[in-house]
Amino acid sequence: MAVEFILILLSPIFIIAIIMELLKRKDSYSIKEFLLNLGLALSHQATDILAMLALMPLFFWLHSSFAVFSFELTAFSVIVGFILQDFLYYWFHRTSHQCNWLWAAHVVHHSSNNMNFSTAMRQSLFYPMVGMWLFWLPLIILGFEPKLVLAIVALNLAFQFFVHTEMGPEFRLLGKVFNTPTHHCLHHASNPQYIDKNYAGVLIIWDKLFGTFVCSDGEKPRYGVVGYQYDVSFFDVVFTPWRILIRNIKQQKNIISAIKLLIEKPSKLK
Repeated sequence: MAVEFILILLSPIFIIAIIMELLKRKDSYSIKEFLLNLGLALSHQATDILAMLALMPLFFWLHSSFAVFSFELTAFSVIVGFILQDFLYYWFHRTSHQCNWLWAAHVVHHSSNNMNFSTAMRQSLFYPMVGMWLFWLPLIILGFEPKLVLAIVALNLAFQFFVHTEMGPEFRLLGKVFNTPTHHCLHHASNPQYIDKNYAGVLIIWDKLFGTFVCSDGEKPRYGVVGYQYDVSFFDVVFTPWRILIRNIKQQKNIISAIKLLIEKPSKLK
């Protein structure tokens, strides 16, 4: 699929970045956690490929039957598509922090106490199943080819790999428009003043427009999830959020309250 193919092509660059970071910041890496992050990435890619194979007929049907416009493949259409997809990514990411159903998958990405390039690989195999792809449907219905949409998604995710580090410069000028490591480190922080801020994928302007932007107040970010300390364990990181969510659903009195719980903002896991 387009997403996986582009990410595989870029993997040598990712590997070089990890090696350079490892040489400068050995304290932020452990072999056990790196292998966990790699396993999470591979399992996520596997389920993503299966999901896209199943969903592509739907994407092409929606495009052929309901497309409002017909965009030719030009530099302008790619740029417009990239900006629109980044806007939709902002809302997907923000919703993932505000909805228990999506958070059960997204929390995997926030479950480490470290921040380094390998953290970008820390993704849940349940991501395709919770409906991340639903946020890209507006682009397809608007008239962008499904393959182009998925390619743009891949480029957006590739950019985000490079904001998962404490090693990057501040990028004061670029940081007025683009997401930077400084911005994204705060997003991963569990300090109260930084929680639920800086959702940007590529463009930080969405956070500034919609009131979720935060700058550092000088306090160093503390990484991890409020209310639960995850083990360096594939089973704990991937399945514990679902175990707790299912337990909480079973405690509800009726189907309406159960559905309400699924779309409510996550609280402490315990």
